[in-house]
Amino acid sequence: MKAIGIILAGGNNEMRLGDLTGLRAASAMPVGSCYRAIDFPLSNMSNSAVNKVAVITQYNSRSLHDHLSSSKWWDFGRKHGGLYVFTPYISSENSFWFRGTADSIYQNISFLERSNESYVVIASGDSIYKMDYRKVIEYHKNKGADITVVCKEMYDRDLTKFGIMQLNSDGRIMEFEEKPIEPQTNIASLGIYIISRTLLIDLLNEIVPEGRFDIVKDIIIRFRRKLNICAYKFDGYWSSVGSGIMEYYNTNMDFLKCDIRRKFTKDFPYTFTKPKDEPPVKYNENADVSNAAIGGGSIINGKVEGSVLFRRVYVGENTVVKNSILMEGCYIGNNCVVENAILDKQVVVSDGRQVIGKENEPAVFKKRSTV
Repeated sequence: MKAIGIILAGGNNEMRLGDLTGLRAASAMPVGSCYRAIDFPLSNMSNSAVNKVAVITQYNSRSLHDHLSSSKWWDFGRKHGGLYVFTPYISSENSFWFRGTADSIYQNISFLERSNESYVVIASGDSIYKMDYRKVIEYHKNKGADITVVCKEMYDRDLTKFGIMQLNSDGRIMEFEEKPIEPQTNIASLGIYIISRTLLIDLLNEIVPEGRFDIVKDIIIRFRRKLNICAYKFDGYWSSVGSGIMEYYNTNMDFLKCDIRRKFTKDFPYTFTKPKDEPPVKYNENADVSNAAIGGGSIINGKVEGSVLFRRVYVGENTVVKNSILMEGCYIGNNCVVENAILDKQVVVSDGRQVIGKENEPAVFKKRSTV
């Protein structure tokens, strides 16, 4: 059951995440006080014994490349297999950036052709979940499927943002509609696919020369009747930080729930990340902290409640930080109020200032801005 992995981390999410992805890919978004979004699919690959993984990047990828500069943190620093990072390149034979998800794999098809593994696991780089892909591959084999799409029954999400499918009694996908205006079911694709390596090569060689570049539209939907495309229902925690500001905010707030944080940090197999050599959090005499996740190197003088703080954040005296996300290096002065807000890296809130967003519309401040 050997498989190789492909993580699609090249999407342009500026329309959905605004200033937060102005200088970084969605897959590099900070999550849960110490992680990046890419850590979750990478850890899933490693924990599922998928030892050869390609990460395909494109837009605003510098921060992501920096995070992936050493593969050893996810146990990919090995002789056989390893972590590969692919970017668009211009040559005499190719003058295009990636024109879609299928095209991004096609332009790196030599990765597939030079591999010997039987299966390919394709996953998105901006989703937060824990999954054993070996169980999905076993299901794929038992069903005799050509392609398996991992899905989840959604009850509290905006279904118009997902690919929605209809299944028959045997779990085969009969209809698939991408981002429908009126969803017919609540079974949503999670953007995770299992397919044989040789079939993927054949399909890419067929569709891309015809000017078809998308996995969902040009493979899943187009071939849903010709191929046996099955659905694997996932019932664990799943979230996507690339779907929008509120989704990103809610995902980080989920890490304040004991059961969800424990799932990724305490329950084996663990979720790994690139470590930072920071000292422990320093809580000074008047610090008052409740229900918060705080990264190393931070200094807390005021009150922090219901918030996620990343590393090296400073909170001044008589300051209140509530229901907010503060990324690396933020400086909050004395006598400030920060509530319902997302502060990108190295944002400075001057003494006495108030930053207050709405409960369902957090205030967002871009990197290195001063309030």
